[in-house]
Amino acid sequence: MKRTLINNLKENEESKISGFATKIRDTKYMIFVILRDRTGSIQVSIDKANNEEICNQLNGIIAGSVLEFEGKMVLSEYVKQGGKEFLPTKFNCLSSADASPLEENANIDTRMDYRWIDLRSDKNQLMLNVQSCFVEGMREHCYKENFTEIHTPKLIGAASESGSDVFEVKYFDRKAYLAQSPQFYKQMALASGLERVFEVAPCFRAENSNTNRHTTEFTSFDIEFAYIDSYEDVMDFEEDLIIAGLTKVKEKYADQIKEYFDKEVIVPTKPFPRIKLQDLYKELEKRYGYKIPEFDVGDMNAETEGLAYKYAMEEYGHEFIFVTDFSKTKRAFYHMRKDEIPQGFDLIWRGTEITSGAQREHRYDVLKKQCDEKGLTKDVEFYLQFFKYGCPPHGGFAIGVDRFNMLLLGLSIKEEMFLFRGPNRLEP
Repeated sequence: MKRTLINNLKENEESKISGFATKIRDTKYMIFVILRDRTGSIQVSIDKANNEEICNQLNGIIAGSVLEFEGKMVLSEYVKQGGKEFLPTKFNCLSSADASPLEENANIDTRMDYRWIDLRSDKNQLMLNVQSCFVEGMREHCYKENFTEIHTPKLIGAASESGSDVFEVKYFDRKAYLAQSPQFYKQMALASGLERVFEVAPCFRAENSNTNRHTTEFTSFDIEFAYIDSYEDVMDFEEDLIIAGLTKVKEKYADQIKEYFDKEVIVPTKPFPRIKLQDLYKELEKRYGYKIPEFDVGDMNAETEGLAYKYAMEEYGHEFIFVTDFSKTKRAFYHMRKDEIPQGFDLIWRGTEITSGAQREHRYDVLKKQCDEKGLTKDVEFYLQFFKYGCPPHGGFAIGVDRFNMLLLGLSIKEEMFLFRGPNRLEP
């Protein structure tokens, strides 16, 4: 008999179900097992008088074990589990469990030590399914818009953007680095004539940051496309991409997100508000008495991002806001400049930057000059070669999938990630 998923059970139909036992309760006349699979859970009700063999087999088995039952699902008004219960005729223990080392209110670091057990809860399963759904919605949009999904190398021969904040690894008889982003290779794909590419892939940052939103390894949804007129085209596309992802999530999980995380899934409207950085500084000082610290002038910090969100909600009733016109000293060398102003943006959502994007500089001579300015020419010689033989105007951005889901559900980055990596966390 093939396995039937719990949500697909039909009344009085002979079926086989299997999953984790989340609770086992032994009473005088009955044994009750709450069995959970990826679609839901059901109460398995075992009458001791009529199922002596099954009861004997269940002896000593505790919650966390993986069990299999054959029998029939029946309707019952007395059962809280959706008014359904499973009456078994056969039983098999697929995997017995030891007592869980996780107490109910274990701290986050203990939960990380036993992450595979921690993830068994309905709430955490929903968290991962929501992230998957969001990525699925964005992927579908990219395919609909004729993008090609690519897979770029994560071991690279030169540190991207700069020599700092990269992980160095031994690569046979030479040094290699873990890629900070697929940025250079996305652009190489456009120089090859692909025109529209995206990638969902890990990125690595050797930042010794211990905050609720930083991690040394994360998943990035990267976009790059050619034949744009300005970075406005890039912002327009990101609006559509985020709307597609959030629409998918809202359709499938809005009620469950409200139940488990007490968060509304708000699908934004177009266009997202846009403001120049200097104008934002003025608004924040006028409204909230906030003045940007001297060392952050030309950029934003966490406090600026939080207030930018507050401003967007007050002024536009919108959760998203694009900020443009950053200082060239604060932006990457490959951003195109117009009148010495980088043609790029940051996107703020719920008080946190979720994207940096731009129109890229595609002209070899200009790009090399901007490399020289930052003292990076030697480090990125291989990258400059992509532009020597013709490259169309283009732009792109990246969305940190983990950070986005963190903000959507109101979690910390440790809680949100399948497996968190930070300065002090390399296991499991």
